[in-house]
Amino acid sequence: MRPKAMWIAVAWGVALLCLVAGIALFAGGVVGTAGAVTLQKTFAAGESATVTIDPADQPVLYLASSSQVHYTCRISGGPGPARLARTNTSGSLTLGATRWQLILVINAPAKGDYQVTCATQEQANARFGVGRDPASAAGGLLGGVAALILIPGAGILAAIIVTVVIVVRRNSHRKRLAAGG
Repeated sequence: MRPKAMWIAVAWGVALLCLVAGIALFAGGVVGTAGAVTLQKTFAAGESATVTIDPADQPVLYLASSSQVHYTCRISGGPGPARLARTNTSGSLTLGATRWQLILVINAPAKGDYQVTCATQEQANARFGVGRDPASAAGGLLGGVAALILIPGAGILAAIIVTVVIVVRRNSHRKRLAAGG
């Protein structure tokens, strides 16, 4: 009897592998996103921090303060002149019990070690942090969700098609044999 029924089991085995791959890629996207929305370095107002900045990571500067403060920040060092720019978007990040407010975008020309210094006019307990923009980090999560849906979906669809084709062809072959014998 052709084609062999074993191909149905093979097709569903491949669908199962696609499901496992989709789940693994989704988990990788979640872990990557969770790691991307942490702060690389934190420092108090008046302190200077040396931070490795990569423009590909879309680095930003955050502020955590219990009261409103007026701040000034500057960046120096690195392989080229970097600058700080006000952001057009408002974003925040909550890590533990601390809420970090996105305040500045770091425009660095190349990857390197930069010194970031921030100060406040008030005597507030303000802290600053360098990290990634949460919106840029969300791409890994969206890719993981797409992998979770598309890869298993393609595997299951292929298995369904193979199953239908094999069942129809085997049934047709069986009818030909019954008519000829």
